[in-house]
Amino acid sequence: MSLSRRNLLLGSFAAALGLGTRPAEGQAPDAPAPVARSLIVLWMNGGASHIDTFDPKTGETAGPFESIATNNPALRISEHLPQLATLADRYTVVRSLTSKEGNHQRARYLGHTGYAPSPTLAHPSLGAWVSHERGGEGDLPRFVSVGGPSAGPGFLGAAHGPLLHRRVGERPDHSEPGFGIDEARAARRRESLALLERRFAAATRHPDVTARGEVYARAERLMKSPDLAAFDLDDEPEAVRRAYGDSDFGRGCLLARRLVEAEVPVVEVTLDGWDTHQDNFTRSRKLMADLDPAMASLLRDLAERELLDTTLVLWIGDFGRSPRINGREGRDHHPKAQSAVLAGGGIRGGLVHGATDARGETVVQDPLSVPDLFATVAWQLGLDPSKTVDTPAGRPIAITDGGSARAVLRAG
Repeated sequence: MSLSRRNLLLGSFAAALGLGTRPAEGQAPDAPAPVARSLIVLWMNGGASHIDTFDPKTGETAGPFESIATNNPALRISEHLPQLATLADRYTVVRSLTSKEGNHQRARYLGHTGYAPSPTLAHPSLGAWVSHERGGEGDLPRFVSVGGPSAGPGFLGAAHGPLLHRRVGERPDHSEPGFGIDEARAARRRESLALLERRFAAATRHPDVTARGEVYARAERLMKSPDLAAFDLDDEPEAVRRAYGDSDFGRGCLLARRLVEAEVPVVEVTLDGWDTHQDNFTRSRKLMADLDPAMASLLRDLAERELLDTTLVLWIGDFGRSPRINGREGRDHHPKAQSAVLAGGGIRGGLVHGATDARGETVVQDPLSVPDLFATVAWQLGLDPSKTVDTPAGRPIAITDGGSARAVLRAG
């Protein structure tokens, strides 16, 4: 088969599968002007129950938790989120997020990339897209994942992947030379590595060689940079650290604020443990005890530092949890309905978007797909969701799988 015929057939096949994209809803095809300079993703790993957090119900599906009023008359949330209840005028709750992915691995992939998993292609995470489209200056990474692995750069290459930072409160792993490695020895090692990389590149012409070189160079700059101090939480007053809570997630949210202040474009903080097939209510109560002070302090801090208008905060997880309470006092996977919370970055405050039925089982008003949410966040960051980039194989891939940015969620 000739190359031109093969490309034509591949393009036709992609169109038949719906791989093409459409422009963001109500917007011109040109890239938008960025409203949000930074993005903080608060990822609820395992999938938080929407019914037990931001979409409480009554009756048999409700469980033992009560709902409480917020400073937004249209919104009631779990009694275990009292601090967030006082800030409800600053964020939007989406109660109509829906997905077809009920498997953890597939749902996490969709939530991070805007695409269902594919056996033939690794899609970039949103953080990788931001890194690729914006570039970056300075010594700090463009994308930092705190407490969890997040998702990688896909076909965009290693230069756009996240820095994984697991030990919050300490500097990143390997930011100091190894034992017995002085600068002269380190320089010799870099020269030897560079020689090997040049030989490998000449022999294979592999595109990853250049990407790895960029990663090495950035790592070296970071090791010597005064900007590493952004990772040192000891610089913060004790009262501030206490406000975020004595938890890894609280410290992660504080670090996210510090990294945004240092102009890191994308930070993700993971709160693990939401896969509550058993003992859902005890476990969710403990998780919300970490979530509430950390997320509330983050929103307050960003607002007080005049950073909230330019920082988009997104609370989301794998999927929702089932209205039915199983025999182990747990809730099972439920992709048909889940909640998400957005704040800052040009997003409207005090909005409740969409609704589920009385059981919390099905979206009955203003459904929003994960690609639609992904496209909305991308738009706020100044990325056109319909823009495509060619993979190394020449396949054009857009930032999200046909998602449309929703103007109703945006302020102004």
